[in-house]
Amino acid sequence: MRLCLAVPGDLSAPTGGYAYAREILAHLPAHGVAATHLALPGGFPAPGPDDLARTAVLLAAVPAGTGLLVDGLAYGALPPDLIRAVGRPVSVLVHHPLGYETGLSPERAAALVASERAVLALADRVVATSRYTARLLAAEFGVDHARIAIAEPGTAPAARVAPRPGPHVRLLAVGTVTPRKGYAVLVQALAALIDLDWSLTIAGSLDRAPACAAALRAQIAASCLRDRITLAGTVTPEALERLYQEADLAVSASLFEGYGMALAEALARGLPLVATTGGAAAETVPAGAGQAVPPGDAPALAASLRALIADPVRRAEAAAASWNAGRRLPDWPDTAAAVAAAMRTSS
Repeated sequence: MRLCLAVPGDLSAPTGGYAYAREILAHLPAHGVAATHLALPGGFPAPGPDDLARTAVLLAAVPAGTGLLVDGLAYGALPPDLIRAVGRPVSVLVHHPLGYETGLSPERAAALVASERAVLALADRVVATSRYTARLLAAEFGVDHARIAIAEPGTAPAARVAPRPGPHVRLLAVGTVTPRKGYAVLVQALAALIDLDWSLTIAGSLDRAPACAAALRAQIAASCLRDRITLAGTVTPEALERLYQEADLAVSASLFEGYGMALAEALARGLPLVATTGGAAAETVPAGAGQAVPPGDAPALAASLRALIADPVRRAEAAAASWNAGRRLPDWPDTAAAVAAAMRTSS
């Protein structure tokens, strides 16, 4: 089987969605799928007329007999007429709905939801990256369950992080600095914990939402936490692994996750977690592996962080549960197998 995966922008970008695309492109051949990457313009999810015109030409040029799977970052913003004009079955890979991104105006969010609902009705196959997203697409976007397949992100096995008693507790948050990741809530929570011995490293791009990054720096300074919080920016895979191995506690204040790949990576290393229940994160992090708090609730986040920072025994218990859960996570070959199976059942 031949498959073309169409992804907008730079495939090497350090985000979970692009990592997913890179991994399935690498692993699909082992499942009998000759997969190629089609680079779409980088203007999505807010394409201009030139972006749309170029996209129409690129999609129309995909060879006959090749399956076409379009990343949701582009697909959800395509006009229905453009998809119809392709003249062949088009499938979509959905990480999370575009209109659910934090920081959008109500008008822009509503427009994206309406656009995505219209074009999802035209998709031959919808591949969702979590059970939560699959349910959301069926309930809120009218996608027939029969057209939805689930291919959760893989998590490569990793070395276990041995629990450390402290007293200093190193916190790690992984993810691009954008409003949806809730870093402002995290800093607000940590400002209430200055009596405890902790430090935080945030590993994630500072370039995707510059205004958000600038506001976060200002908030850290105003909270007198510059000597406690490090904004590491984009890091190499090797540097990220070192950060995981040096961490004592993983934390996520995300307001919404389509899956939560960084959470799964923490589980794979046996790190205890404090994470919000926004979107699919509530299902990615199992009970016992740490503390779960409502998204956007800084006092609750502070209380949960205090409970684990101050108690090495509780951290060790959560670490054991995290390690056990991490050993049951799917790996990337499993993800590729699920994508391959979904595309073989498309029209």
